[in-house]
Amino acid sequence: MQDTPMELAAPGLSRRRGDAWAWRLVATGLSFALFGLGGLLLRALVLPLLACLPGDALARRRRARAAISRAFRLHVWFMQRSRVLDFRIEGAERLGRPGQLVVANHPSLIDVVFLIGRIRDANCVVKQGLFRNPCTRGPVRAARYIGNDGSLDMLERAAAVLREGQCLVVFPEGTRTAPGRAPVFHRGAAAIALRGARVVTPVFVTVAPTTLTKAEPWYRIPDRRVQVTLRVGEDIDPARFGDDAPPPIASRRLNDHLHQLFLRELATP
Repeated sequence: MQDTPMELAAPGLSRRRGDAWAWRLVATGLSFALFGLGGLLLRALVLPLLACLPGDALARRRRARAAISRAFRLHVWFMQRSRVLDFRIEGAERLGRPGQLVVANHPSLIDVVFLIGRIRDANCVVKQGLFRNPCTRGPVRAARYIGNDGSLDMLERAAAVLREGQCLVVFPEGTRTAPGRAPVFHRGAAAIALRGARVVTPVFVTVAPTTLTKAEPWYRIPDRRVQVTLRVGEDIDPARFGDDAPPPIASRRLNDHLHQLFLRELATP
């Protein structure tokens, strides 16, 4: 007897309901709404109030970054509690050191939320467009994040904050990884590391099944809950790539090393 269209569709519908697909779709939409609302609240209320407290520009910057980190951590908590995703991080205690360049791959839109949520006083190289977005421009300016305009001046500003002793988060791909493709690193992160980092620490980000990639709108959620894992790798001394080579060659060596390291680690189950 031939199956009817309704009979053929039933297993798929049953599986989605079993995975709480409809609820996760609603919760994902709520997550985006709360993220935007949180950015506006930070800009209009929280950060101005913190700026009124006693202290110099350094103290205000640290308070702003701590507030953003706390907000991101709460956002991750909401996504976990609402069963949008599960999150795990290995080696978080080694993040946030003075002069540390944190280098991570970029498989999804919210990778920065997981990282900044774990580093109380981190600087970050972010898209230039975030300085114009009404939900994000207040926080990124208060935190003194660095806009990625692709200029040599940007590289020097990023290196300077590392020399000052700040921790800096960078995504060397510059944009999200295309689904099914290996990450491709630009040399900017390596150039920054050689100019100012005391140590380079890789963070390997895996998101399975994929979601919020460059090719996926927010409402195209997977059939099962997303598992997000961050693994903090072993420290890399940038000096060993630049002691006996001019800057362009040293930058290429370090970038190639990072690229191969991430290919190898991300291929490991």
